[in-house]
Amino acid sequence: MKKLSRRKFIKLGITGGVVGALTPKRGAAKTLLAPTPPETEGPFYPVTPQDDKDFDLTRIQGRDGVAQGKHMIVTGSVLDNHGQPVPQATVEIWQANAKGRYRHPQDANPAPLDPNFQGWAIVSTDENGEFRFKTVMPGSYPASSTWVRPPHIHFKISKKGYEELTTQMYFPGEALNETDLLLNQKSPSERLLMIARKRGPSETEALEVYEYAIVLNQKS
Repeated sequence: MKKLSRRKFIKLGITGGVVGALTPKRGAAKTLLAPTPPETEGPFYPVTPQDDKDFDLTRIQGRDGVAQGKHMIVTGSVLDNHGQPVPQATVEIWQANAKGRYRHPQDANPAPLDPNFQGWAIVSTDENGEFRFKTVMPGSYPASSTWVRPPHIHFKISKKGYEELTTQMYFPGEALNETDLLLNQKSPSERLLMIARKRGPSETEALEVYEYAIVLNQKS
């Protein structure tokens, strides 16, 4: 399996202390990539069955409308600790709609549901360990009377031979990142691994692109 080039690491934003020495001196131990920090699954993991779980969350099969809000592309790679791509990993995402409401029976947020927003998707990484989703920028929402969660997307990644990872991806430049109770439980270096990099627009669609690199631990 071909290793990712240093250019690819730079593109995904996992250089410097995260990658370490890609070409260590002879006899030196190679620095491993830091795994993506885990995060709580949260109370809104999808429980309502739905047929449409494809990569495009902005449309629902059988409906003519499109989801409200700012459409965007989320793309990235799943790697192991040695920088090898992990093909055929299952990448699952779920998130709030543009108004901050989940399609979940326990979400008491009074914000409106979006009948055209899929809310949940499952794809497999390709032979290069890469994945792609089309979705909307999730809205912020109150987690308590004193805590407003910033925009984020939940990820669950699994592959035989690797530890299953549940985590959350955050967006750069969001003021609410600075006060989020979950994100700020992490160390500064861990927070960097959980914030996507903004790219764009995409070559095929006039949409912003956010890239996210995920590193899995191999089972011992």
